[in-house]
Amino acid sequence: MERIKISSTDLEVSRINFGGNVFGWTLDEKQSFEILDAFTGAGFNFVDTANTYPWWVNGVGGLSENIIGKWMKTKGNRNRVVIATKTGSENAEHPKLVTRTHILKSVDESLQRLQTEYIDLYYTHFDDEKTPVEETMGAYAEVVKAGKVRYIAASNVSPERLTQSFEASQKNDFPKYVALQPHYNLVSRTKYETEYAPLVKKYNLTVFPYYALAAGFLTGKYRSEDDLKKSVRGGGVAKYLNENGFQVLAALDKVSAEHGVQPATVALAWLLAQPHIGAPIVSATSVSQLETALAATDLKLDKEDLELLDVM
Repeated sequence: MERIKISSTDLEVSRINFGGNVFGWTLDEKQSFEILDAFTGAGFNFVDTANTYPWWVNGVGGLSENIIGKWMKTKGNRNRVVIATKTGSENAEHPKLVTRTHILKSVDESLQRLQTEYIDLYYTHFDDEKTPVEETMGAYAEVVKAGKVRYIAASNVSPERLTQSFEASQKNDFPKYVALQPHYNLVSRTKYETEYAPLVKKYNLTVFPYYALAAGFLTGKYRSEDDLKKSVRGGGVAKYLNENGFQVLAALDKVSAEHGVQPATVALAWLLAQPHIGAPIVSATSVSQLETALAATDLKLDKEDLELLDVM
């Protein structure tokens, strides 16, 4: 099982990052345990969640962390998995928030739900765009010093605020972000490649893309308006039903047929072939979906495959 080291840390993670937003939403506790067992049973060790997952179900979130915490407690495997969680996202009780008070409170609540003494990777999930970056990074310095968080990372933070955060950390000797979790996939490329990739290179960040399969569009099951009714997430892929989206699907169909794999496997393998990509974040609600995702780590796309998929 190939594992990569996150930036300059001592965290070694598998090259698929399981997305825990489904826990407590489309998967109940029993089903979540089964998926997590299958994921780790195949040799993978990297699980991503957030303190507010799935807040759209209960208004506040916390369900995903609770399930992961119970699973780790039951299995006694905390030291064998790398857990990433987040702060800053809105829910029914508060807007996006990265103040010192909110971060310190969020960390303690996440630790309690996860039934652990430390968080391996702690993200700024969403930036509120108004809290001084010095305050946010200073709060992270506190929780790292206390041993509650090992390393910090950023997700939905603008390029400008990301740069300011690094400058604040450098000036004040605060911990620096070691990873970036951007929206990036075969049909959503421009923003990451033009605005974030230069910063990723400059600051030596390891990248863990979310929406790696474009909310399911890159699985190939959504090819018309009628197909959008196939799942609760169908509405989120309507924007991809355009000329570019169909060109990407055609390329995926050709490459997947040549390799005898599913389109989703190829889409994830494409991400894995891009510079600085550590592990795409992928959710699954069945073992068969999970196997399709995990197969991407064994698929090595050649130059012709990559050129064919580069349709943007």
